[in-house]
Amino acid sequence: MAKILYVEDDENLSYVIKDNLEEEGFEISHYADGKEALKNFQKEKFDLCLLDVMLPELDGFSLAEKIREQNEQIPIIFLTAKVLQEDKIEGLKIGGDDYITKPFSIEELMLRIKVFLKRSTVSDIEDEQNEYKIGKYNFSFSQLILDSDDGIKKLTHREAEVLKYLCDRRDSVIKREDILTKIWGRDDYFLGRSLDVFITRLRKMLAPDESLKIENVHGVGFRFVTE
Repeated sequence: MAKILYVEDDENLSYVIKDNLEEEGFEISHYADGKEALKNFQKEKFDLCLLDVMLPELDGFSLAEKIREQNEQIPIIFLTAKVLQEDKIEGLKIGGDDYITKPFSIEELMLRIKVFLKRSTVSDIEDEQNEYKIGKYNFSFSQLILDSDDGIKKLTHREAEVLKYLCDRRDSVIKREDILTKIWGRDDYFLGRSLDVFITRLRKMLAPDESLKIENVHGVGFRFVTE
């Protein structure tokens, strides 16, 4: 049974979401403010975080930053009524994996959660490649790590998914819309901006190896060059 940290100060909404998620078999620990949620995150083990952005005591973005300091891999999904692109991008930059704008359907939320939880375990497709050698790095998709003589870098689930997609198509032109459709399930403007955030993160991680480059292909997408 997956255990979810759910932080939402709207009493009516939180009751509905918690009830529906528990009906699906999830164990839900719900908190109405960020500080209380952080205290319990430090004490318990969770498989995924659902964080409202506008929270009393400690807002969702600040809470996510503190969670990331302690756990670089746990999936974080933001739930918010904010619609500004800048707010959404900010959430991803500080370590969020996905964003759902209110109002949303229970079905959409369930789908997003199940996708992340499924990907947080080792793939059940026996012939799917999970280990890669790229430059000086050993990339383990199943373990969410980049390993080299310089040490181990931990990846979030989204970072690992994007890097795996690039590795599977290295040295080839990759269309932006293909990445979005495969990983996020849809192609739109906001998700395109989201993808750029993850590409930037990966470039910084791979920067110590000059033989590895994620090139922009103008008007098309990217090319992952592995000399």
